[in-house]
Amino acid sequence: MSLPTEFTGVTVHTKANVYFDGRVVSHSVVFASGEKKTLGLIYSGSYHFGTGAPERMEIVAGSCRVTLDGQCDARTYTAGQHFDVPGKSGFTIDVATGICEYICSYLPA
Repeated sequence: MSLPTEFTGVTVHTKANVYFDGRVVSHSVVFASGEKKTLGLIYSGSYHFGTGAPERMEIVAGSCRVTLDGQCDARTYTAGQHFDVPGKSGFTIDVATGICEYICSYLPA
């Protein structure tokens, strides 16, 4: 799978989405079609996120371990890989060292 390196013709919200005392930070990107994505950084630590809509998390750089709500096993994801999270669910993401960079796409329900 090839990840995009840039997006053209988009609107970027300059106000950051800041979570966990700045350990997770993202910016929202809106396409002309209305599609929304966030581009973000996750610093080392363990964090739980809930979802409203289904999401696809694409790892751009770094690595993480993810446990989807309702599952026991964590899976490791590295640059170029992705995982999907059902809507009205959640996941725990662990970054052992460094920074994990991601693109989050909101999928149709």
